[in-house]
Order: sequence, then structure tokens, then C-alpha cells
Amino acid sequence: MKGHECYHCKQWVAEGEAHDCWTTTEAALTRDLPEDLRDAWERLREAAVELGEQRIYASHNSIMFARKACYFFVRPKMSHLEVCVFLGRELRARQVRRVDRASKTKFAHLLRLQHRDEVETPITDWLREAYQLQDTLTAPPNNKKKRSPKPRAAPKSPPKRRPH
Repeated sequence: MKGHECYHCKQWVAEGEAHDCWTTTEAALTRDLPEDLRDAWERLREAAVELGEQRIYASHNSIMFARKACYFFVRPKMSHLEVCVFLGRELRARQVRRVDRASKTKFAHLLRLQHRDEVETPITDWLREAYQLQDTLTAPPNNKKKRSPKPRAAPKSPPKRRPH
């Protein structure tokens, strides 16, 4: 039988068969979570929904939370929830396992949650800050000073003639 193995999900895809392993749902990503992690997931989702209008959608192996752009996402794992929060500053806190620069204005903070009780301050404060970041983000200031035009040299007068 002709076909190929999907690079992402390792599933065999027969020739001509439609395959989209990137499309998934929240339910599919959270269905097999242990009870403690499911409770943590539900509390995290509740905290995000309380922030206001947004889109929540599943993509490949993550659940994304976005306004105009994604402000945080969750990757459910069997032993923990991997949470990535985008902030306009770099955090130094015990809950933050890693920080990467995501763009000129944002830092990606990786957190690991294992229990519902962890979804409280300061994590909920960071989610709120990330949610509101779009409202406060402006184009970076242009630090280049405007140059005034160079002063022009006075026009040269014609050379004086020497008497012979």
C-alpha cells in the first residue's frame, strides 16, 4: 500500500487519504489527564475566561488563549501542565522554569503546574498582565534623533584675478 508516515504524529497515511494531525480539540488534549491535572486545567481555564473576551482553541498539542495574539498557551502532559505566558518583562520567580525572548517586546515564561492550588497569585496576576499587554504595548520609540540638515557652506566667490 502506497503512502507515507506523518512526520508529526507518526501515523501511516495512505496515498490520497486526507490527514490533518494539527487539528484537535480541548477535550481531546485533556481527556486522559489524571484528576489532579484535570482540576488544575479547569481552574486555569476559569481564571483565563474571567479576564474577558478572547479566543480559546486547540492547535496540535497546545491549547491557545488569544485576543489579537496569543497571550498564553497550555501543553497538557501526563505529569504536569506546561504553561507558557507572554509578558513584556522578564520574570524572576521560583514558579518560572525558563524564560526565552519571544520578540522585541515579549518574553516567554515557561511554568509547570501539577495541582489546582498552584493556580493562584502570582500566576493569575501574570495571566492578567499578559492579557492586558496588548492594551499597553505600543510601537517601540524611535530613538534616532532627527538630524537637522547639514549647514551649507557659503557659496564660493569666483577666484580673484591677479593683476599681470
